[in-house]
Amino acid sequence: MTDTTTSPALDELAAQLTGDLLLPGTDAYAELATPWNLAVPSRPIAVAAVADAEDVQHVLRWASRTGTPVAVRATGHGAVDALDGVVLVHTGRLAEIAISPTGTARIGAGVTAQALSAAAAAHGFAPLLGSAPTVGVVGLLTGGGLGPLARSHGVCSDRVTAFDLVTGLGDLLHVTAETHPDLFWGLRGGKGALGVVTAVELALLPDDVILAGSVFFDGADAAVVLHAWAEWCPGLPDAATTSVALQRLPDLPFIPAPIAGRLTVAVRFAWTGDERAGREALAPMLRVAAPVLGGVQPMPTSAVGAIHGDPVQPTPAAERSAMLRGLPRAAVDALLGAAGPQTECTLLLAELRQLGGRVAHAPEAEDLFPGREVAFAANAIGISAGPAAAATERDAAAVVERLRPWSTGGRVPNFEPTVDPDAILATYGRPSIERLRALVERVDPSCVLAAAAPVRRIALG
Repeated sequence: MTDTTTSPALDELAAQLTGDLLLPGTDAYAELATPWNLAVPSRPIAVAAVADAEDVQHVLRWASRTGTPVAVRATGHGAVDALDGVVLVHTGRLAEIAISPTGTARIGAGVTAQALSAAAAAHGFAPLLGSAPTVGVVGLLTGGGLGPLARSHGVCSDRVTAFDLVTGLGDLLHVTAETHPDLFWGLRGGKGALGVVTAVELALLPDDVILAGSVFFDGADAAVVLHAWAEWCPGLPDAATTSVALQRLPDLPFIPAPIAGRLTVAVRFAWTGDERAGREALAPMLRVAAPVLGGVQPMPTSAVGAIHGDPVQPTPAAERSAMLRGLPRAAVDALLGAAGPQTECTLLLAELRQLGGRVAHAPEAEDLFPGREVAFAANAIGISAGPAAAATERDAAAVVERLRPWSTGGRVPNFEPTVDPDAILATYGRPSIERLRALVERVDPSCVLAAAAPVRRIALG
């Protein structure tokens, strides 16, 4: 094994790249090595700011020769470890966006959700994406992706038609359901275990007008609102996607006064059918208590990233999630007991997203996204920095623990990235993990992909 911390080894790699190999101690290194989730320290031995897919091939082949692990990042929303001893492939410069007149898109691995939404809207289309505009699209899609239109249009990765993938061997493959069906299965839900995605092709939606928004209620009404929501949403048709969140947003100038510095309950709602029918569907929730802010309004499909109001600036965050088989009254009470008005909870939000609808439909080509059969996804997020970090970790864990009686034991891949082999096994189940592991060993025999290491550590048998 080559000592890749020495200048000759890194000089060899740098000489092969069209892009830049950035080393510790430079401003450029610090900028790209720092993930969007500021709670995760990042200390790779170098950052390869790649210019194209060929650069990625050079990095992976060099890594295979030298025995150096490689990680990949565009924005770092899903950062999970410090990357000690790892070369980081940063794909931010792979910013290609091509929109066809027929409603398909080809995008590079550095494209964010907000950039794709803007480009598609200019052509009368909209991508199916998640709730956060600042995430990298490729990272979202390799984790499946549950967005504000999930029940009406399905998992975000259901719209993918092709990936350009550089394997651990350094081979560049165009992966489709026809050319490489096994890899196409694993790339939609399996995150980065099979290689570095340099580009993706996907089908877009028409940028139709939908009815959507968030309605906020006072925290004192949390119990009545959550119980009403749990009874209301199972009767909704697939045209509706909804979630509810207990929020404790900080008292800052850019946060509206009615929801700043206090507990509120946000009911999010998106309706893809007739506007009048959508307002009638939402009406029962508007009668359970007096809203303090918000409402629903017609908006283009391309604007759904505004519904949840996710942070747009890098944030130190801790996150825990769970997949729930159902949401009986006892489960709602459990969530209130962890994050409701009678607690000293420190979390920014504790949310429930209703699944079902198109999420529960098997895609045309099978995929690895776990939990299509579950009814709800729970998510707990808080600031993890300084003195607040320990309390945030405690409170996020408490939400998941309180909901354990109704949990599958798994998690949504994009909601709680992890390198814990036991957690990965619980999320995907043994048959899928055995299949994924066989693919990992085929496309990465030298074990250079850092994202594949936890899969390899899962005990089989």
